[in-house]
Amino acid sequence: MLKDNLVLLRNLNGFSQEEIAAKIDISRQAYAKWENGATIPDIEKCSRLAAVYGVTLDSLMKTERADGIGIVPPAPRGKNIWGTVTVGDRGQLVIPKEARDKHNIVGGSRLVVLSDEDGIALVPVEKFEENMRKIMELASQQRD
Repeated sequence: MLKDNLVLLRNLNGFSQEEIAAKIDISRQAYAKWENGATIPDIEKCSRLAAVYGVTLDSLMKTERADGIGIVPPAPRGKNIWGTVTVGDRGQLVIPKEARDKHNIVGGSRLVVLSDEDGIALVPVEKFEENMRKIMELASQQRD
């Protein structure tokens, strides 16, 4: 629900109720009522909230749950949180169907495995190669 997302997003971004209220030009008391579910904001205020938090209106309004996690905060605009997967004994995992559909991942698709200290990302080989070509072109232009 909206109220859960408001609490999650505010806390994740390190804002107080007063700070968010000031950003969208309302009173702290009005914002507090939204967080406790006593009232709900109009569409204009929801749009302002979505902009402040960098999420879509759609993701602001609906609550997502992930197995083993519970309620997950709305993902930033252009990003997705697909839930959790369990790694099998041989390292295999099943990518959630919604993610496979969105990114056209089918049996036999090749993915590049990238990581940093925080985790792992999977990128389709074609997209990775396309991005690498662009980087190499830019690098060669800068040398000239």
